[in-house]
Amino acid sequence: MSQMIESFMNDAAEAQRRAQPLAFEDLSEGAAAGAPLLASPHPLHGVKIRLEVCVGAAGMTLGELIAARQNEVLTLDRRVEQPVDLLLEGRVVARGQLVAVDGAFAVRITELPLPLKF
Repeated sequence: MSQMIESFMNDAAEAQRRAQPLAFEDLSEGAAAGAPLLASPHPLHGVKIRLEVCVGAAGMTLGELIAARQNEVLTLDRRVEQPVDLLLEGRVVARGQLVAVDGAFAVRITELPLPLKF
């Protein structure tokens, strides 16, 4: 009896699940009339990045670092008049001059060693 009920249920379920053809709109004619997929011709222009500014570096031993005291001055390997490097993922993409803007450090870009056009 349970097999007969299962058979009846399966037959009823299959009767409800009939494939029906779908009608699709032909997009070949109207595809060019819609809005462009990307609003900007240069989608990379909207990608946010984080630049780092390298003022210079100091070489020392680990012992010298451990022995360092508050207010100690480290001399960097760059002169005051030399440009600072702007780094993107560790690579220099520009150079500039340190300036102050409203009490904060800023960089005036003076060199673009790599072409930044896409």
